[in-house]
Amino acid sequence: MVAVGAFLVLVGLGTLASAPWRYAAGGSVVAVAALQIVGSLSAVVIGAGAAWLGAVGAREKR
Repeated sequence: MVAVGAFLVLVGLGTLASAPWRYAAGGSVVAVAALQIVGSLSAVVIGAGAAWLGAVGAREKR
């Protein structure tokens, strides 16, 4: 579970770093940028939560 969480965090950060909203067409740039930023941040938060839950679960099993 920790590996999956770390992967999601990296995907979210990679998406933010590559700034794909730069390539959006015309008038929809603001809407596309907002949705992609929210989606990327959601991936980071969900990934961090999954990694934390995996780490806590592993500690409790010991």
